[in-house]
Amino acid sequence: MVEAMHITPEVLEREFSLSTAATRLDFLSRRDSGAATLNTVAPEDPDDWSSIRDAETTLDVPEALELLALGEVIARKARDSQLIGIRAALRGGAGWDQIAAALDVAPDEAWTAYHRLIELQERSRALDPEAAGAARDLAGARPRR
Repeated sequence: MVEAMHITPEVLEREFSLSTAATRLDFLSRRDSGAATLNTVAPEDPDDWSSIRDAETTLDVPEALELLALGEVIARKARDSQLIGIRAALRGGAGWDQIAAALDVAPDEAWTAYHRLIELQERSRALDPEAAGAARDLAGARPRR
């Protein structure tokens, strides 16, 4: 497990593949029941093992921070794959109506999101200005509402 003070999306992104991050996120989120009863102490009979079956769990602070950072890692990877997917769809001849349907948004929202993704990639230097310009050109005109 990663130390609490070093749990950041950047650290975890280097440590986990997307599938491993998603599996770990799922494991941690299932482990925490979120029940308010976790904050109370219940008297138990030391000879009654049935209490183990009903026991609820909670995450400790490092696990909770890891859960948050893993969510961000997965969200970042999803955003990156969205840009790749949109560009591939546009190169293949898909229209903004089709892309919007795949994203479950309106065509003009999909177009705007695509341009935001290009800008994010350009700011992070994942796309150089020339590649960002080519990606913008690929988008064509903004679809009407």
